[in-house]
Amino acid sequence: MSVKKIAVLVSGRGSNLQTIIDNIENGSINGKIEVVISSKRNAYALKRAANHDIEGIYIGKENYPDVDSRNDKLIEVLKKREIDLIVLAGYMSILNKRFVEIFKNKIINIHPSLIPSFCGKGYYGSRVHKAVLDYGVKLTGATVHFVDEGTDTGPVILQKTVEVDFNDTVETLSKKVLKIEHELLPLGVKLFCEDRLHVEGRKVKISMS
Repeated sequence: MSVKKIAVLVSGRGSNLQTIIDNIENGSINGKIEVVISSKRNAYALKRAANHDIEGIYIGKENYPDVDSRNDKLIEVLKKREIDLIVLAGYMSILNKRFVEIFKNKIINIHPSLIPSFCGKGYYGSRVHKAVLDYGVKLTGATVHFVDEGTDTGPVILQKTVEVDFNDTVETLSKKVLKIEHELLPLGVKLFCEDRLHVEGRKVKISMS
């Protein structure tokens, strides 16, 4: 099985990026990160990439103020490197319809709730955890899903739950969810790189081998 070429799109610290790097280096993932692209010039994720000799590129509002031109540049970079899989790891910029259509079923995202709850427009980062706490649900979690033209509406690949305690804060809940994000995202990447994910309508079938 050929090694899959991966691009990781980031905006912040890059802890999820690090889990993918670690799983590639320990042989768990049959892939290679060809490039890390950040929407923030000073994102620590770019430092993580440099620490592992991975190319890092900044494509953001400063050098590409127009959303469509930014997406065009992303497409150019990804096509040039013949990327098989695009991983959104805390990426906080807009991907337009053309981008999603070109890379259909080749983009996966991690979201810090159990989709379809607490997701969609405006639900990102600590806002998700605050909404969970305000609503008073007893369970939340994380979801790995394919990206489509909507916001958090693509087919679900993996989900895992965590319990919400009465005394949880946004900070404590965030730590719980991030822990399972670090389990789920590399697993989703691993399954993709092993050609074990098959999209059938809204459902994703995971084959044994």
